[in-house]
Amino acid sequence: MYKTVLQGVLGVAALAVTATAASAGTLDDVKAKGFLQCGVNTGLPGFASPDDKGDWSGFDVDYCRAVAAAIFGDPTKVKFTPLTAKERFTALQSGEVDVLIRNTTWTISRDTSLGLDFAGVNYYDGQGFMINAKKLSGINSALQLSGASVCVQAGTTTELNLADYFSANKMEYNPVVFEKIEEVNAAYDAGRCDAYTTDQSGLYAIRLGLANPDDHVVLPEIISKEPLGPAIRQGDSQWADVIRWTHFALLNAEEAGITQANVEEMKNSDNPDIKRMLGSEADTKIGTDLGLSNDWVVNVIKGVGNYGEIFERNIGTASPLKIARGINALWTKGGLQYGMPIR
Repeated sequence: MYKTVLQGVLGVAALAVTATAASAGTLDDVKAKGFLQCGVNTGLPGFASPDDKGDWSGFDVDYCRAVAAAIFGDPTKVKFTPLTAKERFTALQSGEVDVLIRNTTWTISRDTSLGLDFAGVNYYDGQGFMINAKKLSGINSALQLSGASVCVQAGTTTELNLADYFSANKMEYNPVVFEKIEEVNAAYDAGRCDAYTTDQSGLYAIRLGLANPDDHVVLPEIISKEPLGPAIRQGDSQWADVIRWTHFALLNAEEAGITQANVEEMKNSDNPDIKRMLGSEADTKIGTDLGLSNDWVVNVIKGVGNYGEIFERNIGTASPLKIARGINALWTKGGLQYGMPIR
């Protein structure tokens, strides 16, 4: 009994520590230390991966830099913490990172029981399957994978969706599970499993690093909704606003035609929406109300470009991944990406 009571007390204390860490004011803490600590993937080409010199690049990495630019006016004032799927939530809850921008799916359990808040969806994705077409010739649908061994990463919604999909379709499968994505990649490339499942964007990225990329095809089925976005600790509304509105600023800038190349020129626009967004309207408070400078959007776009520029250079049709915008196009072009009004 005493042990049970003690465990309960310790559990409450742990939650209190987490809540205190969040309510202490993350923005002030970040400003005080002089840099943003951003949790990212351990290595997913196009989204977050380091080169031989340890320099990071990718879609999620640029989002981290956008937040740093919003706060400091400098996109380089960010440090990256590579995290496995299993490590990521603990790192955020404990305060090891200030924000998690790591191809993480927004779900109800994560939004409630884990004490997290999601600040938006920066990439609408869905889970798919990849196979070695030479090894499994004749298979062109995931519904033909009954009895297959499937490589999957532990501690992800992917693992749960995989079980649901095979159960719903009354198919058998053998999960081959690893904690680290590098381990999953190596096992699949070595032929230890018949198929690989993860977010479809990830499959395109992973295929690039395989020994014979052209041998592998991504099957057409999308078996889940995977809205990916930045996550923060609950209890800090100001910090949530900074992350959320940085995302919206990237979208609104693309919609308004504001780019990394023309942002300084656009400060002189006669369009009231653009003037307000860029902080050049008289008596604007778009920055001060966030705890930032009024030209924070200018700093973001100068630092990383708008949403479309981030997408295209990292994962778009001009990148090695060659992913079409699809549902990640702006709402004005038939997609789901919609920036809330900056006014």
